[in-house]
Amino acid sequence: MPPFSALQVRVLLVTAALSSSVGLVLELMLVTQASYLLGDAALATGVVIGTFLAAMGLGAWLSQFVDGGERPMQRLLGAFLLVEICLSPLCLLGPLALFAVFSVDGPLWLVLVVVTVMVGVLGGMEVPLLTRLLESQQHLRTALARVLALDYLGALLGSLLFPLLLLPVFGLLPTAGLLAMVPLISSAVLCWVFPSCRRWRWPLSGALPLAALAAWALVPLGNRIEDGLYDDPVVGRVQSRHQRIVLTSRRGDLRLFLDGNLQFSSLDEYRYHEALVHPALALHGQPERVLLLGAGDGLAAREILRWPGVRRLDLVELDPQMLQLARAHPFLRRLNQASLEDPRVHTYVGDAFELVRRLKAPYDVVIADFPDPDSPVVARLYSVTFYGRLLERLAPGGLLVTQASTPFFTPKVMASIQATRAELNLITRPYSVDVPSFGPWGFVLAHRPGRSLQLATPPFEGRWFDRAQLERLFVLPRDLRPPEGVEVLPNRLTRPVLDRYQRQPLWRQD
Repeated sequence: MPPFSALQVRVLLVTAALSSSVGLVLELMLVTQASYLLGDAALATGVVIGTFLAAMGLGAWLSQFVDGGERPMQRLLGAFLLVEICLSPLCLLGPLALFAVFSVDGPLWLVLVVVTVMVGVLGGMEVPLLTRLLESQQHLRTALARVLALDYLGALLGSLLFPLLLLPVFGLLPTAGLLAMVPLISSAVLCWVFPSCRRWRWPLSGALPLAALAAWALVPLGNRIEDGLYDDPVVGRVQSRHQRIVLTSRRGDLRLFLDGNLQFSSLDEYRYHEALVHPALALHGQPERVLLLGAGDGLAAREILRWPGVRRLDLVELDPQMLQLARAHPFLRRLNQASLEDPRVHTYVGDAFELVRRLKAPYDVVIADFPDPDSPVVARLYSVTFYGRLLERLAPGGLLVTQASTPFFTPKVMASIQATRAELNLITRPYSVDVPSFGPWGFVLAHRPGRSLQLATPPFEGRWFDRAQLERLFVLPRDLRPPEGVEVLPNRLTRPVLDRYQRQPLWRQD
């Protein structure tokens, strides 16, 4: 086989970079999908990344058995081409297989590992094969440097494209379809550039429109699979950079799901949101400035705006797609009573952990309505550090309240939130409300020492709350309190415990 031309070398290097980018995007997709379906982001990340790296080592080891024989360059080039061709159906079918297995309650972890191993083995074979191809044309150190440089550059490209463009714009399965086209196009280009691969030219060129058709068909097929995951008809779906947002509706019951987890049912959400908002505002008496963290669906804002004395409500939401859905979707807009359009509401998009430091203090009431702290990323919003930042934004007589998961099924969460705030010398008052869709739900109210809590008569009555309900609210049942002898630690950035407590069923010793 004659020496490679400059064009052929460039095509090989670009192909390797694109393949590395595709492989990394696919792994990130599997992590995102597994976190969504299995509910344990930390474990899913560890399994996928660890398995992928181990499988790459296996692929590199297997590449040594690709024997050059009498025509070494042609054999190596054929093996490299085969790796590219095999990567395409894995991109197309791997994520779809996970959804399909989950819908029939199959062995999802096993399928996840198998797909990850296959992708990793292919990725691990590429660099050794390409290095062996180029070392006959260049010095080994030059060939290796160029191969690794382009491979790492492709990985960087994929790691940025997935969260910033592919996931929020296209979603999971359409991205899988797009990914499947890249190695197939690269393979076709290889066949037209290298005469020794000419027999694959027309089969691969003919496969391109078929693959494009299959990629296009993934969108409705994926929607049908997703619809089967919910009991009620899906009336809205958005894939943002941060989460999968799904709305379902049946017989007037509107439900919101984030990454498959129920956030509210319109039949009883008023109990949760009235309990989150009104005790703190009634105990303050005359709230004028309120800070609301999370709650981009507009339901907590709806309740806050019922207080005529509130002059300004600052709302911090991580996901702009959630805000857009709350403003635009007719079902959700009707439920939140277009609260986000009220001129008193000022929305800020970003990570609350960083953004609260730039807000203008002070606030009479701060309300934190974050998701359950089931991952370190969310648990940091329940940490001593973050509560310290909120305390800096709280007026001298202000009140701070946060949702605290379900104290019956995850009781250490509420107790840890109390212990965390106690580290800042705050007085905490836990309480609980029954929400039929979830069971008993916990909240923790806090204030600085020396403040006496006098319950003001609310200017209205809610569907759940009235003055009598608020007066007995802080009598916490015994089975929701920590039993004696069980140690519950505060949640710190340097020692996060809350995500572990969130996954612990009922009380048990560590």
